[in-house]
Amino acid sequence: MSAEPRINDRIRVPEVRLVGPSGEQVGIVPLAKALELAQEYDLDLVEVAATARPPVCKLMDYGKFKYESAMKAREARKNQAHTVIKEMKLRPKIDPHDYDTKKGHVVRFLKQGDKVKITIMFRGREQSRPELGYRLLQRLAEDVQDLGFVESNPKQDGRNMIMVLGPHKKKTEAMAEARQAQEARKADAKANPGRSQNAADSAEDLEAEGVEAPEAENAEAPAEASAEA
Repeated sequence: MSAEPRINDRIRVPEVRLVGPSGEQVGIVPLAKALELAQEYDLDLVEVAATARPPVCKLMDYGKFKYESAMKAREARKNQAHTVIKEMKLRPKIDPHDYDTKKGHVVRFLKQGDKVKITIMFRGREQSRPELGYRLLQRLAEDVQDLGFVESNPKQDGRNMIMVLGPHKKKTEAMAEARQAQEARKADAKANPGRSQNAADSAEDLEAEGVEAPEAENAEAPAEASAEA
């Protein structure tokens, strides 16, 4: 069944409750009169409440109405915040350098408004010492407490221990800040056309603002490989 409202000669009722172009109430009028008024205003007669008795119809530019509705829906989808859960894997005996690298990724994810699933992977005899994983998760949660909170407490899952961190900042807020930062960079580039920035500077700026650089995801692979070795 079509979701499109009935318009003009597709409306098949003897009378309608008519609403004018500016939203004014015209009242109950015969359908023929309503169609006549639509022609005078060079507008469409659109049925906006088919279940009412009599149905409510409005005089409007239906083509313009459809276009504006489509634009609003598109903008809403653009600004829609999707819940994303990132994952970071660590070993219970991770070295300080790898820990700092992993923590940096967690910080970036939380700044973006994403949740982060932290997985501690135990191997061999490490499984007999779950307290190592628990202490590591506690340490990480404390290190990023300004940006996120423990949404799901550490729990053992086979050979792994899992904890979920949630961001203090909502996804919509992070997206808005990222857009503002991008607009500020564009404005700065226009104001200073002669100033060049290398790729490293750009990447650092993006990370500082919580915006994920294109190559950032790939940067996790060597870090995890090193941590798991």
